[in-house]
Amino acid sequence: MEYVKLGRTGLEVSRICFGCMGFGEHPAGERTWHIGERDARALVKLALDLGINFFDTANVYAQGSSEEILGRALKEYARRDEVVIATKVFWPMREGPNARGLSRKAILAEVDNSLRRLGTDYIDLYQIHRWDYHTPIEETLETLNDLVKSGKVRYLGASAMYAWQFAKALRTADLHGWTRFASMQNHYNLIYREEEREMLPLCQDEGIAVIPYSPLAGGLLARDAGVSTLRHETDAVLHQKYDRMWEFDRVIIERVGELARQRGVPRAQIALAWLLQRPPVCAPIVGVTKEQHLRDAVAALDVSLSPEEVARLEEPYVPHPIVGALPLPGR
Repeated sequence: MEYVKLGRTGLEVSRICFGCMGFGEHPAGERTWHIGERDARALVKLALDLGINFFDTANVYAQGSSEEILGRALKEYARRDEVVIATKVFWPMREGPNARGLSRKAILAEVDNSLRRLGTDYIDLYQIHRWDYHTPIEETLETLNDLVKSGKVRYLGASAMYAWQFAKALRTADLHGWTRFASMQNHYNLIYREEEREMLPLCQDEGIAVIPYSPLAGGLLARDAGVSTLRHETDAVLHQKYDRMWEFDRVIIERVGELARQRGVPRAQIALAWLLQRPPVCAPIVGVTKEQHLRDAVAALDVSLSPEEVARLEEPYVPHPIVGALPLPGR
């Protein structure tokens, strides 16, 4: 396993981050590709054995059960000071006017709930899951800074917003002497590269670690174009992200397959190797629900693509509608 600093911090994380969105039970018919605790615990143990120390979840994943499963598994298989736990706050966890967003009230309530579910007294990386259009950024940043000062949180991260919003947040933190964001968790892969326009240059200039989610585009980059899976059949978010540009994206997917056959490796390793070579990517967040997902992710660290191979993978890309950094519908 390779390790790298999280941006300009002193924190060292594995170059593969284990994404835990697939942990936990859901109501019938909703994201039925998720896995239960027994299978999840086995994968966490394997990840630790492979040298992964970086685990990402969110309070909203399976309405909290992802955090619970991850917390119990890490408590059994690892020492707390050996692992880096990342979670997120923003989406509603209950009904009510203060049940969502990034107000001081909401954050202070949700951080304690996450700590309880994770079974720990601190969170290594606490991330805002989206930009809150209804709360002043000053209120959010001061509250997050207070969490760092209190010891409940070690580092701060952000996710899925426009570059101007992230720049505003960084500048506001600097003006007040508050803890700045150390990482950006954004939507970035071979078939969605809009982050290259502004967000990635901003992060590189500011020394922000990029930890992209959906590095395999929900599995589309890991299999033949048109092949269906249980997740593809049941995950509505996956269709919202990728259906509109499918006819353009499938050309890139086919080229990934072509290169994978030439190299004699699984497609996932090609797609992840491309991402790992993109500055300032620190650690792609790989959603894991099967052992092979994990082994392919780690093996991708040994795959080095030539400039010619990279150019062939990138050449068919066309501009895409923005996905991820979208305003929240009216509340």
